[in-house]
Amino acid sequence: MSRIIAGKHRGRRLSIPKGRDIRPTTDRMRERLFSMLTHSRYPDLHGAYVADLFAGTGALGLEALSRGAAHVSFVEKAPTSIATIKDNVASLKAEKEVKILKNSATALPKATQAYDFIFMDPPYRQGLVEPTLLSIISGEWLAENGVIICELAVDDPLNLPTELEIIDERSQGQQRVLFLNFRE
Repeated sequence: MSRIIAGKHRGRRLSIPKGRDIRPTTDRMRERLFSMLTHSRYPDLHGAYVADLFAGTGALGLEALSRGAAHVSFVEKAPTSIATIKDNVASLKAEKEVKILKNSATALPKATQAYDFIFMDPPYRQGLVEPTLLSIISGEWLAENGVIICELAVDDPLNLPTELEIIDERSQGQQRVLFLNFRE
């Protein structure tokens, strides 16, 4: 079971499709991530534009929405995941605050809006981190002071594009989370 941790939808349960194709961010990790994002070095989540790439169930984006984000764009290509995101959005009656793009995160279209926060949780050990980061940059998805929150396995190799820098990094078990922004 997964649920919204805090905010206006606190405690609401989220649907998770059966099978092992989806690895949702645990409630504990989401709570830790969002607690870190309240630090003054990050943009204010209230009124923020958020993108959730490799969205899966939509848990990260919906948590951001519950905590005050103005808009969330979900990027997902798997039909089962898209159906789950739609169900979760409908259960929160948040259709007007979200957009769902059926698209690969490694080939993002040009952004119509720069995002303050971009969550990306690609499948581990499949070489998707670098092409997704390059896609974010070339598609102009990240706002000037925006932050990318990237989940990956502790042993995933990382070739960070030169435009980005790591501003924080945390590990928990077999996963690590990188906080990235544009290099000054």
